[in-house]
Amino acid sequence: KMFRRSVVTDGTATGQVGIKKKSKVPGVMITQFIEPLPEGMSHPDFTRKPIALTIQEGKFAFFKAIVTGDPTPTVTWSRNNGDVSDTSRYQTKYDPTSNEHTFEMPNVMPDQADTYKCFAINEYGQAIVTVILNIIEVGYKKNKAPQPAAEATNGNFKNVLKRRSKILPKSEQSERKDGEIDPKFWELLLSAEKKDYERICAEFGVTDFRWMLKKLNEKKKEREEEQAEFVRNISNLKPIQVNADGTASFEVDMDLIDPSSSIFLYKDGVMVPYTKELGDKIKHNLKQVGKKYIFSMKDLMPDDAGLYQLDVEDVNMFSTDFKIPMVDFLVKIQEVKAIEREDAVFECVLSNPFSKILWFGKNLPLEQGEKYDIQVSEDKLIHRLVVKDCMVVDKGIYSACAGIKSCNAWLVVEADKEAPKGKKSARKTTRAGGSGMDLQKVAQEQQVKLVKEREERKEQIQIAKEEAAAAPPPETPPAPAPTKTPAEPEAPKDPEPKPGITCGLSDIYCHRGQPAELAVTMNIECEGTWFKDGEQLNSAAGINITKDGTSHKLTIQTCKDNDSGVYRFVSGDQSTQGKVTVGGVPEFDPDDLHKFSKPVIIRVGQNAAFKMPFPPQESLVVSWFKDCTEIKDGGGVKIVREPNHSRLLLRDCLRTDAGEIKIQLKNPFGSVEATSKLIVLDRPGPPEGPVETAESTSSIIEIKWNPPKDDGGSAVTNYVIERQQAGQCLWTKLGDVSADRTSFRDRNVMHGKKYNYRIYAENPEGLSDTLETADSIMAGIMILSGPPGAPQVVSASKTCIKLTWTPPEDDRGVPIIGYQLEKRKKDTNQWIALNAVNEPIEDVKYAVKDVTEGTEYEFRVSAINESGPGDLSPPSAMVCAKNPNMRPCFKNPEDFIVVRAGISARVKICYEAEPPPEITWLKDNEPISPWINIINTEGMSQLVIPSSKRSDSAIYTIIAKNSVGEASFDIEVRVTDEPKSPGPVELEQTVHGKVLVSWAPSPDQELDDRLFYMVSQHDSNTRVWKTIADRLLTNTYTANNILPGIEYHFRIYAKNDMGLSDPSQSPTWGVNSNRGRLSKSTEVCFERPPSILVPLKVHTPPKGYQLYMTCAVRGCPTPTVSWYLNGICINSDNNYYITNSFGVCSMYIMRVRPNDSGEYRVVAVNSLGKAECSTKLIVKGKAFDRRVGI
Repeated sequence: KMFRRSVVTDGTATGQVGIKKKSKVPGVMITQFIEPLPEGMSHPDFTRKPIALTIQEGKFAFFKAIVTGDPTPTVTWSRNNGDVSDTSRYQTKYDPTSNEHTFEMPNVMPDQADTYKCFAINEYGQAIVTVILNIIEVGYKKNKAPQPAAEATNGNFKNVLKRRSKILPKSEQSERKDGEIDPKFWELLLSAEKKDYERICAEFGVTDFRWMLKKLNEKKKEREEEQAEFVRNISNLKPIQVNADGTASFEVDMDLIDPSSSIFLYKDGVMVPYTKELGDKIKHNLKQVGKKYIFSMKDLMPDDAGLYQLDVEDVNMFSTDFKIPMVDFLVKIQEVKAIEREDAVFECVLSNPFSKILWFGKNLPLEQGEKYDIQVSEDKLIHRLVVKDCMVVDKGIYSACAGIKSCNAWLVVEADKEAPKGKKSARKTTRAGGSGMDLQKVAQEQQVKLVKEREERKEQIQIAKEEAAAAPPPETPPAPAPTKTPAEPEAPKDPEPKPGITCGLSDIYCHRGQPAELAVTMNIECEGTWFKDGEQLNSAAGINITKDGTSHKLTIQTCKDNDSGVYRFVSGDQSTQGKVTVGGVPEFDPDDLHKFSKPVIIRVGQNAAFKMPFPPQESLVVSWFKDCTEIKDGGGVKIVREPNHSRLLLRDCLRTDAGEIKIQLKNPFGSVEATSKLIVLDRPGPPEGPVETAESTSSIIEIKWNPPKDDGGSAVTNYVIERQQAGQCLWTKLGDVSADRTSFRDRNVMHGKKYNYRIYAENPEGLSDTLETADSIMAGIMILSGPPGAPQVVSASKTCIKLTWTPPEDDRGVPIIGYQLEKRKKDTNQWIALNAVNEPIEDVKYAVKDVTEGTEYEFRVSAINESGPGDLSPPSAMVCAKNPNMRPCFKNPEDFIVVRAGISARVKICYEAEPPPEITWLKDNEPISPWINIINTEGMSQLVIPSSKRSDSAIYTIIAKNSVGEASFDIEVRVTDEPKSPGPVELEQTVHGKVLVSWAPSPDQELDDRLFYMVSQHDSNTRVWKTIADRLLTNTYTANNILPGIEYHFRIYAKNDMGLSDPSQSPTWGVNSNRGRLSKSTEVCFERPPSILVPLKVHTPPKGYQLYMTCAVRGCPTPTVSWYLNGICINSDNNYYITNSFGVCSMYIMRVRPNDSGEYRVVAVNSLGKAECSTKLIVKGKAFDRRVGI
């Protein structure tokens, strides 16, 4: 399929677009209204989205979200099928500290189960996320799922019956008949491994294994068909077990066909509320990691034991039985300090025999093996873990778990100081650790105690059976005989009324040690009898029975515990009864009360815990209060109620959580309270403002403030004061003052300067936020300078107007720092400052460059002192930003230009003139040729000869003329080329020691009047060419100091502005020319062709390094050496410094560049032959300031 970006119209205004964007948080839908977004702005997004919640009816439900966006988004909540405007059921909160938006539903009800939406909206877009709330009704059972109930209302009862579980809650289980198997047996077998079949059968009393296996295969086939509707595969079923961190968990791998399928958890047939991510809020948690589902529960209690089942929709996937043995640690494991290569021993003693406990090391389960030895005593009370051959890596926390009880201790492994350095120490035979007690004695005493308890229980059972067999059936207390009265004559009209009770008994609670009274009122005066628990009562010690007319009273003078019971009054066939309960107001132990009353002091973000023990009582209601408001369980509050104590845990406390914490115990006899205090320490709040100026002089500023409303839970120790001079960015600390002072005197101020101050409050937790002054405070009184003189125009051009002015006549006693200049365009009313007050013009003149050509301006100026800018000067005269009329003049022109023939010649002349002049070019006072280009721009004129020739050499004249005058300038352009070599060279000796060198002129001598000659000399002693004459305009030269016996050679070069010609070589002068020929038998010849003695080497220097490249060459006559890079001669390239010293040829590169890479070749040539060698240079890496010498 093809998908296109969708454009939505919901939530967008006219002219806006709606572009779907992707959030980093899955499940968040983002719509952007504007494209592109302005710089620094962003659409809303969720960094933490609300999490789906399954919770029991009546609990506290909430969703939390954190959103981002600039500007800050507005967050709202809604639900699909209902309204959330009822503030008694829905509450929206925002915590600016954590940036959390909370949607709370206290005392959640089933009708609030729905899909909820959270909206985050700003002007650039909106973000939406949905979350589901599931409500478990009170008393909700596994056979009462919501969907079947809905189907039953439509008349389809088959699905309802299908969803009923075979495991019913204990309250709904009927008494099983003889031979009937508990359905729990089959559920456990379906999820168990084969090795556990025998144990499960023994537990449920099943002995026919063949029948069991046959029946089990049938049930497995049926169950697999049911599971195939919802899962593709199910594996790795791990039964529930206790972990090292005190939690219990079981695991299963499921590949769901529909990932949105509902998953239910049950314990003994009752649905268990759980959460998927908020594990710290609810006891049970279901976590999904890929295809693995992990169910865990924390805060384990004995009543957590039972059968746990995991269902997908209406099909059971896994069942596991969690058994919690009644066992505790009599002796806990202790910390062990061992030396390397020594064994460490952890020991413990249990209160009841236990075949195997779980051992953990650094949160990992430990098993019997080469590293660990797990031992159990015969009576199964003593358990021991031996860590063999301890190494430093073995140190950590080790724990023992028995049922839901656990204990832990550290293993500290110290290095063996006696071990030889660099060698492993020898294995030690000693053991470290142990409990330090006689565990055998403790175990024997516990064994005796257990045997005694078993015997006592047997005796009690036997006595109970005998009493039950001998006890007669209960008798009903006889009714009192009616009192006979003498016969009286019957009244013919008024028959005798029958006795009746007008005011009967009711249940009452009596305080122990206090009197109690039971009263019955009859309609006529008659006799009556009192009974307690079926036994007749008479007036006796402690009990008084009285009769006053129709009123019958029973008075208990001092109530005792044995006075509790059911009291009954009988008169004739009339009776009434009531229950009397004797007790007392709950009490706290004085030591516990004293301990509880001590304040709990924590820091912000920490948890606060309160615990209060009390004697176990019936009908006891425990309530917790904070500042007289009752605290309910849920959210960040957890309340635990045990028979003999209660605990309160407040998570992630804020400063607002500080206050009075009270626990109330209430029963029918009264209530008692214990009070404590929660102190949450934090940084103090900012000092209270505003900051007042108590005094301001030229040398002192005194400020005052008020203490902070919130001291952060601990007293403010001092205040920190900082100062900033107005117009600057730097804040400077001035000092501290003690907490009892709320004022500060700043003595380091300058008159007229303005200052800002900020104050911090400090306590042991840190510094508060700042309190800043609303306005700057000036030191002393503001004294402004008088007006300077009106600005005068010195000069004006199209780019700059120069002004000057005079200082104020009256500076009013305060030194002037500088000036502020303002400008105004003609026909406008707005004055624009050319410099800021904190950047004053220090001189009385200024060049205004921010002008527009042709625009008229006027200017004014004010003097600035410590108090600020003073009175303004009168405005200047209007001045126009344009250049003044001036005669043309040329700026730094060149009068001679040399150009190589064949390339373009460019003559550039800059000038100044107003108004712009008319430009004319002449060649030798004649108009220039049409193919010569003239380019005129503002202030500059160029003459361009596209392809110059020698005939273009001439004197070119530029003429600039305007209404003011004219100017001209001559430029000589010489088009030339490298000269040709001079003619043959002749040598003649006229005087001893001198040789006349003459040569024929170069062919270019007549064409180039700037051509001259250069003479170089070479002798057989030095073997180096040196220049002996230069800039010769003649064709002869006399060489001096010519010595006999030495050979001399001369070279003649023609030279002009383009460079040197090739040389003309002279004949040899010296030994061979002056001496006769030797016979062949005596001739010695030194001539030889060039050869390479030391070749070049390959170099790979980094970029930026210096490089030397050398080789050695010999030959006679001395060869001419040339260097080539990639076939191009580089002898005349200034980037390479090349020398030849007696045959050692060197090339130096000061800083190697990438384009220096390539093949370098040295060629040595003389009249007898040629020799050459080559190498490669590779430039690599970064540049470093290093040298490479070769």
